[in-house]
Amino acid sequence: MHEGPPSGDNRRVTDIPRRTVSRTAKLAGLPLGVAGRAAAGWGRRLVGGDAEQISAQLMAKSAEQLFAVLGELKGGAMKFGQALSVFEAAVPEELAGPYREALTKLQSAAPPMPFADVERMLAEQFGRNWPSRFQEFDETPAAAASIGQVHRAVWRDGRDVAVKVQYPGAEEAVLSDLRQLSRMSRLLQPLAPGMEIKPLIEEMRERMVEELDYRDEADNQRKFAAEFDGDDKVRVPKVVASAPRAMVTEWVTGTPMSSIIRDGSTERRDQAGALLAEFHYSAPARLGLLHADPHPGNFQVVDDGRLLVLDYGAVARLPGGLPRELTIMTRYALQQRPDDLMDLMVAEGFVKPDTGVTAEEAIAYLSPFTDPLRTPTFTFSRAWLRAQAERVGDLRSPDFDTGRFLNLPPQYLLVHRVTLGTLGVLCQLGAQVPLRGIVGHWQPELFADDTPVAGG
Repeated sequence: MHEGPPSGDNRRVTDIPRRTVSRTAKLAGLPLGVAGRAAAGWGRRLVGGDAEQISAQLMAKSAEQLFAVLGELKGGAMKFGQALSVFEAAVPEELAGPYREALTKLQSAAPPMPFADVERMLAEQFGRNWPSRFQEFDETPAAAASIGQVHRAVWRDGRDVAVKVQYPGAEEAVLSDLRQLSRMSRLLQPLAPGMEIKPLIEEMRERMVEELDYRDEADNQRKFAAEFDGDDKVRVPKVVASAPRAMVTEWVTGTPMSSIIRDGSTERRDQAGALLAEFHYSAPARLGLLHADPHPGNFQVVDDGRLLVLDYGAVARLPGGLPRELTIMTRYALQQRPDDLMDLMVAEGFVKPDTGVTAEEAIAYLSPFTDPLRTPTFTFSRAWLRAQAERVGDLRSPDFDTGRFLNLPPQYLLVHRVTLGTLGVLCQLGAQVPLRGIVGHWQPELFADDTPVAGG
């Protein structure tokens, strides 16, 4: 639960231009702060300091500054931080602690806006008589995130509800943040091994206009809620009311995924991992939509054992389910069919003609990513994800050279990011998951060929 704003906080909608200048200055200060610490660390090394210890201290301070800035600013800065939070599992263990604490805070923590602004936004969205819609309304936010905050209330028919209210000036802040972060993408690259930061930011910018209209989010959530109504594995809160900058849904709560990652038993983490994998792979097949914001702050496990899924602002529309081409590419990699794999990768634009990449190099690069599908169950771990990140990111690795010549076509970018993000959460959980059976059920073509699967 978040505390209310401190007394004397009189920020108003008219403060937006001044605050935009301030937030830009704070973001611009991030690279300067990191560079200054790096210079100081280099100086300490020259006088005999321990290099690894100094590097760890620099990383810790950089992580602290990152959270302080991104968390305080909300908007696109915090949205970007949430996307990064799933990749902390790929950061080397000696540096993971500071990043883990700083980035996971971004999943559900942000300073709240004053209740006067909440009242003003609700009056704009639902009319001056908006209080008549509620029996009760808690002025203290229950959660404060990237572009809006959530209040608990009781609807006029007695239902407990969650009221999501967008921050005034959110659109301007989000787009300003993402422009600034794009300029510093190289500096931020170490935070997400194996994922290119700049395309991630560009993709987020393209989708943010959609997320800023809560009517679109409400429409997405209604579709998910209808499909998973009565499901024994997934719970989606129903939408009660919606407007462009505010929406009301059923109040449902459970154990946060971040708590299960931090303190859950092995059985609890395995259960949460299997539920998350089932949701990720089943939704495209069941309703042609993919929930596209897979950070732990959007998932909880309710008392009846189901996965509670929140925040439907970002979705991928996949009328035919997950792209068939990706399924077939995965099958070829599993079955060690390099020539077939290369032909399909060239046809789909993953390998541009005349790059010099051989079929054997391509399958050597991709095959390890299919390890979770080679056995009936697979134990996801930070060590496994770090090994994959190091393999494709190490300048001395042959796979690094191969990766430089591979291409990710725009139509596959969102699916790739969401799948990688989901794997990142599974690795944070350290969950043992029967992934082969889950994926095979929803993508039967993956194992339809009679050719034996290597390692199966």
